[in-house]
Amino acid sequence: MTKFKTKNFNSSFKNARKGMRIVLKSERNIRIHMIIALFVLFLAFLFGFKPIEICILLLTIGMVIISEMLNTAIEFALDATFRNKYCTLVGMAKDISAGAVMVASVISVVVGVILFGQAAIRALF
Repeated sequence: MTKFKTKNFNSSFKNARKGMRIVLKSERNIRIHMIIALFVLFLAFLFGFKPIEICILLLTIGMVIISEMLNTAIEFALDATFRNKYCTLVGMAKDISAGAVMVASVISVVVGVILFGQAAIRALF
């Protein structure tokens, strides 16, 4: 066991909460994602989404938030490793992780359009 390994279950949660605080403080994009997620969930309840539709939204939102957090972790790790010096491969890795966030975001928009489109059609007819 390394000296950086958490000693118990409670400290694991403490570290996870610390990680959430770090990412929320340091990354504007994740704050934007969180605000949009809350708005989407509010609309879902307003539209009377079924539990399965809420679950789909939660999984999609989770996918975006997790990909944003992993992107941030990759950026921090690479910046620390290369001491913020420019390197083509580091730039490529950062671009790829940012692309993963974009893919997750586009998929979430498509899922949202399908679910909210279906709800709008149900409301009209």
